Amino acid sequence: MRISVKINQPPKREGSILVMAAVVMAIVMAFAAFTVDLGMITVTKGQLQNAADSAAHATAKELLRAFGPSATLTPAEAETAARARAVEMVGRFRSGDVQSTIAVDTRDVRFGNRSWDEANQEWLMQWGVQPYNMVEVTARRTAATNSALPMTFARFLGISSHDVAASSIASVAPINGFEKPKPNETVDILPIAVDLQTWESLMVAAAGNSSGGTSSTFKDVYRYANSTGGILSGSDGVLEFDIYPDVNTSLPPGNRGTVDLGSPNNSTADLKRQIVNGLNEYDMSYFPNGELMCSFEHPVQLNGDPGISAGIEASLKSIIGQVRAIPIFTQVSGPGNNANYTVVKFVGVRIMAVNLKGGPKSRYLMVQPAEFSSPYVIRSNGDIQFDSIVSQPYLIR
Repeated sequence: MRISVKINQPPKREGSILVMAAVVMAIVMAFAAFTVDLGMITVTKGQLQNAADSAAHATAKELLRAFGPSATLTPAEAETAARARAVEMVGRFRSGDVQSTIAVDTRDVRFGNRSWDEANQEWLMQWGVQPYNMVEVTARRTAATNSALPMTFARFLGISSHDVAASSIASVAPINGFEKPKPNETVDILPIAVDLQTWESLMVAAAGNSSGGTSSTFKDVYRYANSTGGILSGSDGVLEFDIYPDVNTSLPPGNRGTVDLGSPNNSTADLKRQIVNGLNEYDMSYFPNGELMCSFEHPVQLNGDPGISAGIEASLKSIIGQVRAIPIFTQVSGPGNNANYTVVKFVGVRIMAVNLKGGPKSRYLMVQPAEFSSPYVIRSNGDIQFDSIVSQPYLIR
């Protein structure tokens, strides 16, 4: 007897491997799109942020050219120069698949005013409000500007491009002092003080008011040659004044405004060193926390030093054409080394001409207001004044 046994065979699945392979391939492509294109987006975002940061910093520096009595541009000219600078700086940076990023000055750059609200203890940012001390620059790759970042693998998912943008805001602020420099570095402060009355009269004259001083007090007979760093005869539109002569009639006998910056026992050798090189870490260590700070509300007291003499002439001549910060005092008492100066602020000046030989009437130390810059300034919350030393631009967002 024959017994038949029926064996069930699995159904044929021809082509199922191809279907699975297609599904797996789609998943792989999706992951590739996510990984490769997301990586490109991340890199491009970083490149645009670097471009915006650098452009904002450089653009804010252009605004400084319209500040103070030594301004070389009007506010309108500074704005135009700043916009051009922003476009130039953004264009120096690669973004994604292009070597140079395109910015439009009227679209990607804006200016404003940043001020401190004492009542609410916060910063106020007002765009389009002058005087400008703040700038925002945007670097972008977007569809709206016909420059969106093209995708690679994401095209298989129907995504052909992606918008990427980055913005940066830079600002400047007035200072109220200086901090201790790093080892082997210095702060360019001249150890010669000027009285507030003379300085304010100069500022009035520099602002175009003839009542600021007489023609014998303030002159414009020297000019700074930016190309060489030297001083030439002739007018440059910036008034000069003489630190040495009797214009400072309030100075005590035997002291022409030289002050101890650092040790109260500074010698002529210390004066020479500070004139040429500025204040070092050791000099600044004599001030609380290594910070030389002052204001009208909180002045600093500085001891007098030996008067301006021929002994420091060579040192002063060696820095002709250079810019230094000088202390401004409201009161002084005592003669010579016993003098005590009440210093309320610092201002920037350029050394123009020096002669400390001969009789009193033939001696002079001519300076003119100038933009002073140092990485060791301490920023304040106050408003920028006509004669303020202004910080270097710094990023705030």
